[in-house]
Amino acid sequence: MGKPMSDDPLQALLSAPAALPDASPTAERRAADAEMARVLKTAPVRMASDPSGGAIAHWKHGALHDTVQPMTDHVIMTYIGSMQRLERRSGRSVAIGTARSGVVTIIPGGSSARWDIPGFVNVIQLYLPQKTLARVAGEAAVPAVGDLMERTGHPDPTTSRLLVSAADVLDGNAALDALFRQQLTDLLATRLLTAHAGASIAFQQTMGGLSPTTLRRAIERLRSNSDSDVSLAALASDAGLSRFHFCRAFKESTGLSPHAWLRQYRLEQAMNMLRDPDESIVSIAAALGYSTQTAFAAAFRKLTGESPSDWRKHSR
Repeated sequence: MGKPMSDDPLQALLSAPAALPDASPTAERRAADAEMARVLKTAPVRMASDPSGGAIAHWKHGALHDTVQPMTDHVIMTYIGSMQRLERRSGRSVAIGTARSGVVTIIPGGSSARWDIPGFVNVIQLYLPQKTLARVAGEAAVPAVGDLMERTGHPDPTTSRLLVSAADVLDGNAALDALFRQQLTDLLATRLLTAHAGASIAFQQTMGGLSPTTLRRAIERLRSNSDSDVSLAALASDAGLSRFHFCRAFKESTGLSPHAWLRQYRLEQAMNMLRDPDESIVSIAAALGYSTQTAFAAAFRKLTGESPSDWRKHSR
């Protein structure tokens, strides 16, 4: 589910190609994860990427005094429990901010600046391709957009909360994790278009939900076994809608996002299986697609407030 790492994650990132093999305007731009590893001189605590566009990384790093070179993707970040002075210099322009809860920093793709941060930072970063931003804009039928605006410690609690929620993106269940990342990336792209694209963009509200037949088909796919494709792309394609409009129509019909619906369905499955005393918790975790019993127990406790074994005792 996450990006495969070598035995030395930092070396794997640093050895990534610095340039794309073509003569396009992005030819000299470095992959965002590799450039972050170079300047931060560490590896991410964890990282997850999605083939449909976008990656989320959690970093903990010390002081930074270096120039961030142009990157292929937009980098959007927020901070967890740390306060540090941020200084960004680009030519004669100087931007100063504070890394703290509720603020975001945006490094548009292709930009370069000198950064000075005096101490420890705990940060969540989203690497967002311009093509993903353009896709979301196109699906929402809003005007074409250019690059995002540069931000340095800019107050934006909404975007910050969305990014912080990405820190919990790895629940140990491949289907749930992937669906959550896809939804979150599209939601963040929508937020960035409305608040950080340099022009006021209004998204029209989708009216009405899915037809009964289309909703039934979507639910059948979500209920299918863990080997089936439950990505947003597959669900939206079945419905004949864009990802943007499918998510809104599905929530209008069910009151839940596709990820929340699937998570609730898996919880109900888990409860039914736990009522059978002959079913071990290890086998239940595996049957529901969790990588380990620990991952299953953590996800179950998050939704119910109890461990699977405690819930089983109370349900008898």
